[in-house]
Amino acid sequence: MLYVLTGEDAPGKLDARMAVRPAHLARLEALRDEGRLVVAGPMPAIDSPDPGPAGFFGSLVIAEFPSQADAEAWLATDPYVTNGVFARTSVHPYKKVLP
Repeated sequence: MLYVLTGEDAPGKLDARMAVRPAHLARLEALRDEGRLVVAGPMPAIDSPDPGPAGFFGSLVIAEFPSQADAEAWLATDPYVTNGVFARTSVHPYKKVLP
């Protein structure tokens, strides 16, 4: 089943985000290579594709996991979680309708 995974950045964590970004991306690339990733990306804190020092509000991932518990476990070990970039996270089942 598909799940929406979100993380909301903690204040002042842009440097930490950028430092662990390669490890975060490697995990997403693994999901992609397994054919499980639908979409992933950051949400800028301002209305700009390059928010600069304003940083990011958080990130969103839609991917396939065997269960919600598996999706939660995957998110719990993400470098953005383990390094304190995210202040809050959530995982919800997702039903794709379009396109």
